[in-house]
Amino acid sequence: MPTHWAVVPTRLPLVLRRCHACASGSFRPHGKFRVNANHKLLDAWLLALCTGCGDTTGITVLERAHVRSVRPELLDRMHANDPALAAELLQDGLVRRRNHVALDWTGAWRLDTGGVDHLDREAAEVSVRFAARIPVRPLRLIADGCGLSRGETERLLAEGGLVSAVRLTGRRTDDFGFLLKR
Repeated sequence: MPTHWAVVPTRLPLVLRRCHACASGSFRPHGKFRVNANHKLLDAWLLALCTGCGDTTGITVLERAHVRSVRPELLDRMHANDPALAAELLQDGLVRRRNHVALDWTGAWRLDTGGVDHLDREAAEVSVRFAARIPVRPLRLIADGCGLSRGETERLLAEGGLVSAVRLTGRRTDDFGFLLKR
């Protein structure tokens, strides 16, 4: 019977962008939006605070969009400062490319393993599900989830004690599974 793990965000990730006031390299989004209307055109920004000086920056969500082209529920969620919408928009590659920003997920996620009963078995089949597109190293997840060192995890991978249909080196942002044989 497979064990299910989940990679879950604990907060919004840092936005990597240079601050014009203090030259800090990161901003902390807090889920608040600013919406501005100019006749029938809308502009909307996700606001973020500089981690160095506290200055505010706006991550452009809508730019000169006609009112009728914006879904009413999207506009309502922006007016309500919906934190789930902020998380969705930060995950959107188009928004990140338009604003020339990257995300730093360090310390913004946790691994839920559902307990440690799978560690006693001879072979453990584990499926890992991502609640958001968080780039993590699978070997690090396996080491943390099983209570192993990273060196021991790499040794198991090299010796065939750790098997997966996907490559376990590098970073992943999508679901995968593995079999750990002891």
